[in-house]
Amino acid sequence: MSDSRQPGMRAWFKRHWALIRKVLIGAFVVLILTLLGMAVVKVDWNEVLEAMRKLPNQAIWMAALITVGSYIVYSSYELLGKWYTGHGLAWWRCMMVGFISYAFTMSMGAPVGGVGLRMRLYGKQGLQQGEIMRVLGLSLVTNWMGYVLVAGFLFAAGVVQLPEEWKLGMGPFRLIGGLMMAACIAYLGVCAFSSRRSWTLFDHEIELPPIGMALTQIIVAVTNWMLIGLVIYVLLQQQIPYGLVLGVLLISAIAGALAHIPGGLGVIEAVFIILLGAELGRGQILGAMLVYRAIYYVCPLIMAGTWYLGTEVKMRKPARHANCSSK
Repeated sequence: MSDSRQPGMRAWFKRHWALIRKVLIGAFVVLILTLLGMAVVKVDWNEVLEAMRKLPNQAIWMAALITVGSYIVYSSYELLGKWYTGHGLAWWRCMMVGFISYAFTMSMGAPVGGVGLRMRLYGKQGLQQGEIMRVLGLSLVTNWMGYVLVAGFLFAAGVVQLPEEWKLGMGPFRLIGGLMMAACIAYLGVCAFSSRRSWTLFDHEIELPPIGMALTQIIVAVTNWMLIGLVIYVLLQQQIPYGLVLGVLLISAIAGALAHIPGGLGVIEAVFIILLGAELGRGQILGAMLVYRAIYYVCPLIMAGTWYLGTEVKMRKPARHANCSSK
């Protein structure tokens, strides 16, 4: 009887998986919003505004400079894509696409920035869809391999102490960290030693990068994640250990991704308040995080939006000239 039930259960899950997935995501979002609401209720907003006013100009300028460095590093992911695919687009055009897509991704989500704008900008500059998808895939792998290595190390080392009410426990948390590091090492091993170098998935060829490129991917991505953590560390005026700040950032990043809230709006702030509120004070942490969002999210988005509009105008001019000449 158990054998006859199993196919039926599998078929039922297959039919209802879309609904189940939506329910699980909805429950997670409700949990995050509940935690955020609890955190916000306990925040003294006068204290938050006072913390923002007292933030030294030197810290703000330093955070802005580190942000510039982070965006440059992330934009260089596109150079890895150029190396990987061998396309002929100029390096500075690749980095332009990287900057614009990253800024939009941070504030509006990956479907808009990471996928939509890359397809639009690369396509208008002559790249084929297959090439664009390979560049996109390599960028995603690069970013998350760096995340996996840094987060795995910090989680396995027990740098971040989880609240008791999360009921995960440090043992399983450290085990997760160890598995993440193992996954990163396995990726490098496959790139170095696998005899099979390519697969076809959804009519797209996926090719393993050489070990030199794989190592470069991880170094670049680790650097970027560490720079993002450094921005927050500076805005918190170095009152909390850098490793702890970086670990909390990595937890908040995955929470924001799972919640499917553009830019992790509210989620990142809630995680920082919950995990670091006892270390420094909710008002000061939220004040620093609001300044961080302005520096790392809003200002680059304004610049990228302006640059994108200018790029659209330039890309349309040749088409108009071509239409006029054809007439």
